Order: sequence, then C-alpha cells, then structure tokens
Amino acid sequence: QLQLVEIGGGSVQPGGSLRLSCVASGANLFDYAVGWFRQAPGKEREGVSCITTSHGVDYEDFVKGRFTISRDNAKKTVYLQMNSLKPEDTGVYYCAARQTQWPGVCYYTDMDVWGKGILVTVSS
Repeated sequence: QLQLVEIGGGSVQPGGSLRLSCVASGANLFDYAVGWFRQAPGKEREGVSCITTSHGVDYEDFVKGRFTISRDNAKKTVYLQMNSLKPEDTGVYYCAARQTQWPGVCYYTDMDVWGKGILVTVSS
C-alpha cells in the first residue's frame, strides 16, 4: 500500500528557497498523479501544484514563477522547489497522490493517499 512522507521543511527568511520532497514507499508512483497542498494557520487547506503521470504540471496563480514541481519515478519522489518565498507561504505542506489511468491529468481533489505534512516557516 502506498505511503507518502514529506521531507525538507524548515524555516527560511523571505526571499529564500526550500526544496520539499515527497517520498513514496510500499508501491510505485508511476501511475499516480501527485499534488502538493498547504494549510496556513487559521485557513483551509489549499492546492499548490500538481504533476501528472506524464510529467505535465499545474500551478496555482499564487506560486507561478516561484515554485517548480517535478518527479523522479525511479526514486519514487516528487519534488517541490520553492524560490522567492514570502511570509504568506508559511504553513504545513502536504503531498498527496491519486491513482489514475489518464496521463495528462492531475488533481487537487479525491486524493487516495496523503502524507502527514511538514512545516514551512517564512519569517525574518
């Protein structure tokens, strides 16, 4: 059974960078679309970015040009490179996967598996 673990969170100053990794175990990732989500203090969880099984990507407007999602199926890992971080990027970041037969689609809803989340703090 697929399990996901997020790695790479921490504290960074505004303008800094972090790279999050979503590491899978228990199954291969090749037939899962994967998304990154975040939940800021006092707010609902929101989608950030997602990647299809064919490496197509999608970004929410508030991270376009700053964040980059990628995947390495051989390493069972999906990455989220976060640059030019802002205080409003602070929150718990989650990765989640949804099994799909459609290579050109990724999802922010009805995810099959979630990681436990990792804290990212952007503060001076």
